[in-house]
Amino acid sequence: MKGLLEVIAKSLVEHPDEVVVTEQETEKGLVLELKVAPSDMGKVIGKQGRIARAIRSVIKAAASREDKKVIVEIE
Repeated sequence: MKGLLEVIAKSLVEHPDEVVVTEQETEKGLVLELKVAPSDMGKVIGKQGRIARAIRSVIKAAASREDKKVIVEIE
């Protein structure tokens, strides 16, 4: 999941070297934290959060194939 999120985020931003994805295991499931450069934040979130919602949908679909619960947080 971490690799998939990195590939998606790096393809969207202007500074792909500043994309950082960390993962934590919690009681809720796997939490993926995405950090990008401040100037790229709008590109990852999109108008009214549409791109962020799409990223979460793709990650959730990939996780469901492995019977995992994944939460994506954009910071």
